[in-house]
Amino acid sequence: MLRNYLKIAYRSLLKNKLFSAINVFGLALGMACALLIGLWVMDELSYDRFLPDAENIYFVRFNSEYNGQIGTNYVTPGPLQEAIAKDIPEVAAVAKTNWPNEALIKVGGKTAKESGRYATADFFKVFELPVVVGNPSASLAQPNQIVITRKVAEKFFPEGNALNQTLQLNNDKFFTVGAVIENNPANATVQFDWLVNFKVQEEDWMKTWGNNSFLTYARLQPNTTAAQAEAAMKDIYSRYTDWDNPETVQPILHPMTDMHLYSEYENGKIVGGRIEYVRIFSLVALFILLIACVNFMNLATARSALRAKEVGVRKVVGARRSSLIEQFMSESVLTSLLAVLLALLLVALVLPTFNTLFVKELTFDLTNPTILLIILGLVLVTSFVSGSYPALFLSSLAPIKILRGTLRFSAGPALFRRTLVVFQFALSIFLIVGMLAVGRQMDYLRTKNLGLDRENVLYIPMEGEIAKLEKIEPFRQEVIRQPAVASAGPAMDLPINITSTSGDLKWAGQDPGVQTSVSAFCVGEGFTETMNIELLAGRDFRANSPADSSNYLINESAAKLMGMDNPIGQEIEFWMGKGQIIGLMKDFHLNSMHEAINPLVVVYIPDNSNYMLVKTRPGQTTRAIAELERLTKEFNPNYPFTYHFMDEAYEKMYRSEQQVNTLVNYFGILAILISCLGLFGLAAFTAEQRTKEIGVRKVLGATVASVVTLLSKDFLKLVMVALVLAIPLGWWALDKWLGTFAYHAELSWTLFGMAAALSVGIALLTVSFQSVRAAFMNPVKALQSE
Repeated sequence: MLRNYLKIAYRSLLKNKLFSAINVFGLALGMACALLIGLWVMDELSYDRFLPDAENIYFVRFNSEYNGQIGTNYVTPGPLQEAIAKDIPEVAAVAKTNWPNEALIKVGGKTAKESGRYATADFFKVFELPVVVGNPSASLAQPNQIVITRKVAEKFFPEGNALNQTLQLNNDKFFTVGAVIENNPANATVQFDWLVNFKVQEEDWMKTWGNNSFLTYARLQPNTTAAQAEAAMKDIYSRYTDWDNPETVQPILHPMTDMHLYSEYENGKIVGGRIEYVRIFSLVALFILLIACVNFMNLATARSALRAKEVGVRKVVGARRSSLIEQFMSESVLTSLLAVLLALLLVALVLPTFNTLFVKELTFDLTNPTILLIILGLVLVTSFVSGSYPALFLSSLAPIKILRGTLRFSAGPALFRRTLVVFQFALSIFLIVGMLAVGRQMDYLRTKNLGLDRENVLYIPMEGEIAKLEKIEPFRQEVIRQPAVASAGPAMDLPINITSTSGDLKWAGQDPGVQTSVSAFCVGEGFTETMNIELLAGRDFRANSPADSSNYLINESAAKLMGMDNPIGQEIEFWMGKGQIIGLMKDFHLNSMHEAINPLVVVYIPDNSNYMLVKTRPGQTTRAIAELERLTKEFNPNYPFTYHFMDEAYEKMYRSEQQVNTLVNYFGILAILISCLGLFGLAAFTAEQRTKEIGVRKVLGATVASVVTLLSKDFLKLVMVALVLAIPLGWWALDKWLGTFAYHAELSWTLFGMAAALSVGIALLTVSFQSVRAAFMNPVKALQSE
């Protein structure tokens, strides 16, 4: 029986080659999109789940009533890790690290820069990572030992005996390799190639509770909940600080397995993060798959009249309705199987490009049971969704009416087809609106005035000799003497991504009941000039002014926080003790535009600089780079010259948004293509059904334009209905997405007008092709059978 069903299904596909090709190709495109996005979603959901006992590992953050609002801090003070280890029995192990940073590793004549971290001794008790050789926990506890990954070991010790070998870090300290661990998987949140004991680089400022600059991780005791551990930690700030309201600072535990997907907090609660993009991508995949299935249903239902006699004959000779349903479903399954084979080929061809676009290392392993289940699910779902209605409708036809020629179709099937066309075009229009809106927001991010100049600005790492206090200013002076350089200044971080915060700010008249948190930034002379930050009042730091070591620059938001209309000359207390405000900077964006501009205090500590920011003269960047390379080799011969552009760093901040933009563009175009395939098929079928009507109209004098209008207007009406449904939904969804940015482009009706014009134009072109072809047909051929 099954063999007969498949044979009939195969013959039916061959008999209707055009419509079969449209169905198979449309479904294949939909399945390929769903598979690609499915692989991406699986990878996003897998972050940190490879860790043993991952559900017991947490990232430590804290909520505080800062500046009159509850905020959640990503970084923590240095002493918090020691306090948790000492006072909280619910925590089995706790570790602290700094942000990853590149260091020059040297072994004999080999040198290379590798990214690593300084971490406290219990790091490997929190993260139980696979070991190649040695004891990483014991090694990390020793200040003269280093833990490296297999990649670093193979690079510097290719003979395979890295253990107990010596390497030099940053042309400074020598370390013995105490352990080699496996490379970090791509889906690990905490990435590094080497680890050294935290105390090796610890300074006095790292031991204060008011400086939030470090990342803290904890593993809970078995059978201990996060709520129990948080309750035990709730008064930890009260025990260790003399702040006015330490009880307002509450440590919270963020599950490690949620770190990658949930990063945004509002009023102390998780509200989203990258999970929003997972949902968006998943919806796009579902939309495209539904559009492809709708094409199948539409064409199958439209051609039901041509299958009616077949159904009538089969019923007369004894076929049951269930067997007819099975037959038509087998056709749907065969179409889906052909489509999935084509989809697998498309995925294999496209995956390398997809990985490049989305910075992934996805593999399409057909031996993976999960992937096989996804493919099987796609076949079953598309077969059922695509074939169920046509099968139920065709099997319900009455044989007597069919064979007598008195069968008349009710308005139901036609209404159903129209509904499906409206549905699929509403989804396509929704994606068109998304393409335009996301593109406009990305343009807004690229062109928005940040309050500082990122054009013609590059930065070089301050390392080795040029990182020493006595060499920083001489090096800067040589840099600014170069003809192609406009200005230069050292800085702790990139000014577009200031991560350090502090609660140490104090000023006269401060409300003792309000705890503050401000962004903190260390710079040297020339910072504001290099970044073209407008000084509304006062001046920048001066290298030859000893008093400036305890003076401060602030931004407008900090002046507003302190209630100072004229802050220049006012005394405040911060990291360097009591000092005067010497400059008021116009607000500039310290982080991504997802966040509002925070109060900022800038401190003159040039030796706490990680980068030298260099502004080149317009059109002379290449010359400036050559000059900087020469100077760097002269001042810092043991380090390779490296540089990066500020605008590239800015682009990286919005990588997720760029990926969404790319995805919506590519898959939006595919959704429109699939919708047009279905519309093309329906238009072709309609023209075929009305061939004789068109012939009669042309004989009676109808023009080509009137025939095209006749065949096109019904479809365009459906597209207009789809517009009415899709635009309000698109406005709502985009308003929510743009709401995740503190600064964003405004939604306007112009954007939706463009989307409407595009969708109507695309539909008109698709339908008109068949309409014009039918209108130019010779009426004699259409009527010769009469």
